[in-house]
Amino acid sequence: MTDRADTLRALLFASTAAGMLAGGPALAGEPGGAADPQDATNLGTVTVTGQPAAREPQSPEFTAPLVDTPRSVTIIPQQIIEQTAATSLQDILRTSPGITFGAGEGGQPLADRPFIRGQSSGNNVFVDGVRDSGGQQREVFNLEQVEVIKGPDAVYSGRGSGGGSINLSSKAPRLTDFTRLGLGAGTDGYLRGTLDQNWRLGETGGLRLNLMAAEGDVPGREAVDYDRWGLGLSGAIGLGTATTATLSYYHVTSDQMPDYGIPLFTKIGVRTTDSGVLDVPYDSFYGLRARDYLTNEADSLTLKVEHRMNDALSIRNVTRYAETLNDYVVTNPGDGGRIDTGGAALIDGEYWMKRGTKSRWNPTATFASVVDVFGRVEAGGRRHSFDVGAEFSREINRNASYAVTTTSGSACPAPLTGFDCTRVYDPNPSDPWSGTITRGIETHSNTNTLGLYAFDSIAIGERWVLNLGVRHDSYEVDGTALARGATTPTAEEGSWDFVNYQGGLVYKPTETTSVYASWATSSTPPTVSAGDQNGVGGEGSGNLAGELLDPEESESVEIGAKATLFHERLSLSAALFRTVRRNAQIQVSPGVFEQAGEAEVRGLELGVSGNLTRDWQVFGGYTWMDSELVSGAYNNVNVGDPLANTPEHSFSLFTTYRATPRLAVGGGLYHVSDSFGGNQGGAGGGGNRIYAPAYTRVDLFASYDLSDSASLQLNVQNAGDEAYILRTNGVHHADVAPARQAILTLNLRY
Repeated sequence: MTDRADTLRALLFASTAAGMLAGGPALAGEPGGAADPQDATNLGTVTVTGQPAAREPQSPEFTAPLVDTPRSVTIIPQQIIEQTAATSLQDILRTSPGITFGAGEGGQPLADRPFIRGQSSGNNVFVDGVRDSGGQQREVFNLEQVEVIKGPDAVYSGRGSGGGSINLSSKAPRLTDFTRLGLGAGTDGYLRGTLDQNWRLGETGGLRLNLMAAEGDVPGREAVDYDRWGLGLSGAIGLGTATTATLSYYHVTSDQMPDYGIPLFTKIGVRTTDSGVLDVPYDSFYGLRARDYLTNEADSLTLKVEHRMNDALSIRNVTRYAETLNDYVVTNPGDGGRIDTGGAALIDGEYWMKRGTKSRWNPTATFASVVDVFGRVEAGGRRHSFDVGAEFSREINRNASYAVTTTSGSACPAPLTGFDCTRVYDPNPSDPWSGTITRGIETHSNTNTLGLYAFDSIAIGERWVLNLGVRHDSYEVDGTALARGATTPTAEEGSWDFVNYQGGLVYKPTETTSVYASWATSSTPPTVSAGDQNGVGGEGSGNLAGELLDPEESESVEIGAKATLFHERLSLSAALFRTVRRNAQIQVSPGVFEQAGEAEVRGLELGVSGNLTRDWQVFGGYTWMDSELVSGAYNNVNVGDPLANTPEHSFSLFTTYRATPRLAVGGGLYHVSDSFGGNQGGAGGGGNRIYAPAYTRVDLFASYDLSDSASLQLNVQNAGDEAYILRTNGVHHADVAPARQAILTLNLRY
């Protein structure tokens, strides 16, 4: 990593120099007083410009304030991202209970795979309201806030998994000069530098630059390291006027050692733990330094134009072209074969195993354009807040795997044959390896989507709000697929049209409180039924062969209450929900298939965000989920079991308290109960009932203001050094969570 480390240090130096050169006297509206962005205990009240932070979803599809929106929506602000020292989407979403991440395996990419309310939602991640396609592990340095919609939301996002969606809101130019510089160092080789620089250009223009460079090792995981860098650049004209145009470019490159965790007991055939995760040391790493790699790249160019025609009517267009690359070869410790298949053996009292590999070469290109016409109008004696819009997108998704051959390596002892073997309980990532990595046959999919939608929030008197939404989607896929064992791809295509709805009724006891009931639907075409990325085909099996399957359908009912207290400094929410997913293809008798599969999740969700007092900040919540595979294959022993990646209990709370005018202290408490393994949103655990055991994690936080423009921030992640499993795919492997890590960051603001 010498060359990459030199690059990192050069970027850090450039960031520091830029920050120092840009430093100067604060302008009006800049940090100071009650709106000082260094105040670690005024959550949601400030931004980098010293102005009140946006705590509402950024899309005009939300036609009512959050307190009057009849569904569960969580807003994670930039302040929480920074205070928790988050660097990835997974880090951010840890603060929102009810969201887990699935393990990569087989056809699932080694990328962000969030599960929301029991359903895989990797295909439902958006950036500034536009679907963010392609397998990625996302960075956070360019984010203003993260918006999580829970429950079926196809009226907002189009085809979806039924669990919900995640929108990443990017930083945008402001009409104020400011500089924010973060320089961090920590244990396990942690180095990270960020620069957030805004220049005011004339009366109505702005330019904003965000830079990031980072490197380090994953705590507690031998040989697992990373380095990455990123840039976000955006310019705007017409700020504060009737017409605003913003052009943004984003790039990130990430190189890391991929980590497929540790094996399950199925490798050796002896169950050594109740969970089924093999009792090897948690720092065991089964990959090869000489071979394994993971490269993620993302580039996007976005033009956003908004015109306010009058006080009651506006039009907005967001157009984006984006390219991503997900490229890796990774050792799967459970994929070399079990003892009964000759992939592992007990030799002289010691278990040995063959190393298996997973690989992917997956570039994607996306063009998307979204138009919204929104505003307010009086009609029929009612006040309407409305949005009417259209979305068009074209996604080109290319896929191939690698053929990995070995010419020399760590030879397997008899009776195993071949190379690339290692001890199960004492693997060596520095084993020698030489061989070839050759990209295999390429397949592709072309996806065209056209969505038309309309929303209306209708005020009925002073106490009632009726919220309605409808969306029609035309979804077409064509491309090639490679059948198992085939050497020539075959052409496949499919098209679907579907309509989804939502309706909600809100009662407002006071201006800042609400009680609501809502109903919503979602449709998932069979080509995205795994929830990760688009494929082709969509035909059924057995008697349904040659027939296009209908989309799977999700339906949710929810009742809840919301309140903003203490002059809108504290937000509270509570919701009861029931989501049913139907129409999955299952085998109802030998050789006979029907779309009769059904899964259900019932639950309770509680949320809190804001300030209990001026000095005491809280953010977090609790989710209880009772999930079940209601209808599965006639011979499926898991009918009635909980769904994969759907823990019954999850709790998170991040809090800070300003103990003195300069010192703030706090931390995070996170608990997740047992979570069965699996990938597809069906029953978890398989016949072996493998699960990730419950865990409780504690993080610590402290911030000290050195001056009006400088502060030191200390984060101790996983302070108790809790050894736990993040997730398991339930078949081959389990992913180990990072061990304890301490990070010290110098934050400068000018």
